[in-house]
Amino acid sequence: MDINSKSIWEYNINNSEFKKLDKDISTDVCIIGGGIAGINIAYKLYKNNINFILIDKNKICNKTTKYSTAKITAQHGLIYYNIMKKYGLTTAKEYLEANLRAIDELKNIISAENIDCDLKICDSIIFTNDDNRKKDIDNEYKCLKKMGYNDVEITTNNSILPNIKYSIKFKNQAKFNPIKYVFSITNLFKENIYEYTNAKKIKRKNNKYIVYTKNNKIICNKLIIATHFPIKDIPGFYFIKMYQDTSYVVTADIGKLDFNDTYLNIDSPTISLRTAKIDSHNILIVGGNNTKTGDTALDKKYDFLESIAKQISPNCKILNKWSTQDCMTLDQIPYIGTFSSFTPNLYITTGFNKWGFTTSIIASNIIMDKLLNKNTRFYNTFLSTRMHPIKNIKKLYFNLNQSVQSILINKFKIKEDILKNIPCDTGRILKLSNKKVGVYKDKNGKIFKVHPYCSHLKCVLTFNDQDKTWDCPCHGSRFDIYGNILNSPANINIHIE
Repeated sequence: MDINSKSIWEYNINNSEFKKLDKDISTDVCIIGGGIAGINIAYKLYKNNINFILIDKNKICNKTTKYSTAKITAQHGLIYYNIMKKYGLTTAKEYLEANLRAIDELKNIISAENIDCDLKICDSIIFTNDDNRKKDIDNEYKCLKKMGYNDVEITTNNSILPNIKYSIKFKNQAKFNPIKYVFSITNLFKENIYEYTNAKKIKRKNNKYIVYTKNNKIICNKLIIATHFPIKDIPGFYFIKMYQDTSYVVTADIGKLDFNDTYLNIDSPTISLRTAKIDSHNILIVGGNNTKTGDTALDKKYDFLESIAKQISPNCKILNKWSTQDCMTLDQIPYIGTFSSFTPNLYITTGFNKWGFTTSIIASNIIMDKLLNKNTRFYNTFLSTRMHPIKNIKKLYFNLNQSVQSILINKFKIKEDILKNIPCDTGRILKLSNKKVGVYKDKNGKIFKVHPYCSHLKCVLTFNDQDKTWDCPCHGSRFDIYGNILNSPANINIHIE
């Protein structure tokens, strides 16, 4: 089997095609963003007979959803002890209950709609190889038991990796194929979806929102921004309260070897493990080795993950590699609800911290209740307008400092160079004819040029040698070597004509 550069979830799947918006349109609700959050919100609108459309600037679920490891779990790292310390036991308990309910609801949706998406019930295991982290495992366990959660246990006997010392297990979690899920569920409301329809601008007029695309406009009563990173900056200021993190993934055919549970370590580098059955092959998915998007220390990211695959299955065949991005909040809790107190009927869901499959279900419930003017449980836990995350001075300072460094200082520190001195298969920012230019020289010496500033807030870009992309260290936008947008919040390409 040769999967090449595809996401593992695309193998042997005929992706649905959706129309492009080619006329002005009015609707009750418009969803911007066709990732797993937008799709699950759309499903809830469909089930409630609410008039809506969903638009995506590319193909739906073509980024983070497609390149995820597709774990469905309430075990989001060692998060509950930290939430309890910051916000109290009640908030930690509500975060847990919201995610456990989301798992059950997702299972029920799959069953009710008869969706074949390779859903497997499994245990989720967090582990460490570091004796000094045992106390963190113990604290998490005690916190969970204090909250009354009984489907958890401390485990010590694991054979997947030889040096696992301590671990904590959540029972009855799940894993699935997200693309099979998406293209099954969207068949229910296919006529409501528009692909290759980019929201260029949003205005509010006469108590309605107007979404402008390249050639058309959408008029709606209520607007939901479900893009990966919010395409609107003010007055929500989410670009201050979040940053983007890049994870790397390799997949491998491991022959007859298989295991059902999912794994995640709490050490550095990060390791995420799970298996999937693809076309009768047992596939190992190894993810992690994270770094903040825009970081230039990217050497051998995939090599490390390949070495983990070889530890598990020495004779495995490496199939493909990819990277993906996630929006990370400063307090580890997503933002779901009203965009800001100044924007009535405008809603947001973002900052999933790598756990979008439960969070997207939570978002669909919270936003649906808001649309129907119902009191909704968990709203305050995920309150999108909360400002206390910026009290995390250390992380906030890091975000602001890196943005300021990139916007103001690096513009004056770019080294002058000459084109011929760039090694092949490398990108650099050069000063050519008194203008700064992002230059990539491919393996054959062909040159590709871009404007080296992010079109979001004009941060100076860095070149990612692992993925051959131009990455923004401020807010995580990414561009290919031609200057095309790969990841938001940027909304304009950086081509040099």
